Amino acid sequence: MTDLGVDLRVLTPQVLGALVRRGADFAAAEDAVQEALIEALRHWPETRPDNPRAWLIRVAGRKLVDAQRSAYARERRELRVQLEPEPGPSEQDDDTLLLLSRCCHPALTPASAIALTLRAVGGLTTAQIAEAFLVPEATMAQRITRAKRTVSGERFDRAGEVGAVLRVLYLVFNEGFTGTVDLADEAIRLTRQLSAATDDPEVDGLLALMLLHHARRRARRTPSGALVPLAEQDRALWDTALIAEGVRVLQAALARDALGEYQAQAAIAALHDDAASAAETDWPQILEWYDELLRLAPSPVVALNRAVAVGEVDGPLAGLRQVEGLPEDLPRRDAVAAWLHERAGDREEAARRYARAAERATNTAERDHLTRQASRLHTGG
Repeated sequence: MTDLGVDLRVLTPQVLGALVRRGADFAAAEDAVQEALIEALRHWPETRPDNPRAWLIRVAGRKLVDAQRSAYARERRELRVQLEPEPGPSEQDDDTLLLLSRCCHPALTPASAIALTLRAVGGLTTAQIAEAFLVPEATMAQRITRAKRTVSGERFDRAGEVGAVLRVLYLVFNEGFTGTVDLADEAIRLTRQLSAATDDPEVDGLLALMLLHHARRRARRTPSGALVPLAEQDRALWDTALIAEGVRVLQAALARDALGEYQAQAAIAALHDDAASAAETDWPQILEWYDELLRLAPSPVVALNRAVAVGEVDGPLAGLRQVEGLPEDLPRRDAVAAWLHERAGDREEAARRYARAAERATNTAERDHLTRQASRLHTGG
């Protein structure tokens, strides 16, 4: 590590020793020093500090404080769970809902609401959130600061806006795993908290939806990271305990006769999870639930997913007729159309649609999967 103008191998034990002498736990100090070294590798090629040792000590100290705050926040959450009273109204529950509501205030953009929720309620460090969203730590710090400034000027003296909270938690869950923090797990944990703090059946509907989707996480990718479509997944890898819990939560929510969009989505996920194989999927019932979902939350995305169910129940040509009426720039429209064209026997058009879908893909894994599908049809596979 001499290309930075200084040998970091020499400075590392010095910085570690300085932190330990200040009373830091050795293992925690080691982690903080490693994070500081990563920052040095990022920033020093552009501007090396006059005193590298002092710079590393300062940055490592800041990383250590962030880690201690995060650990303290998690310890408080764990203690709160252990001391949690029997189900029923409590001031603590009200505080949890109030804090989530404030972090998910409608005045915030979705990105800012997500960042503030993870920082203030999730107890994650700014560095962890930045890594999860693949942005520089300074950028995330500015985003969180602006979010705090925005909500500080808003009147918000009671718990509410549950719908806004659910939308943000759903977005957090969909980010999934992108770094050292599994945001899907974090979203489930926060939704459990919200479920304990409110009697809204849609909260339980979202919790059930998360559990039923998360149960398939181990089967979604190959060891090399390639996407595996739902129909091709090894269902032996699905988490049956999570599926059972998700079904229980969903049934309790549906029994309260206040149907909402998250309950409908969870019902669709439950039908997929209940099938022993793709061939045994109850598509007619899934289509009925999509009809209900389209009534509750009409959108082109729901209509596109419903077109897949129509293709399974009434045939691919019927599904294609549903797709034709949807916006051309709708994400995944070409991928769904390609699948339906292939089912209808038009391999050439399916290959063309897969290729176009790959060009418009928003992430590498999806693009690679769609490219493989197009190549498979071109080669007659």
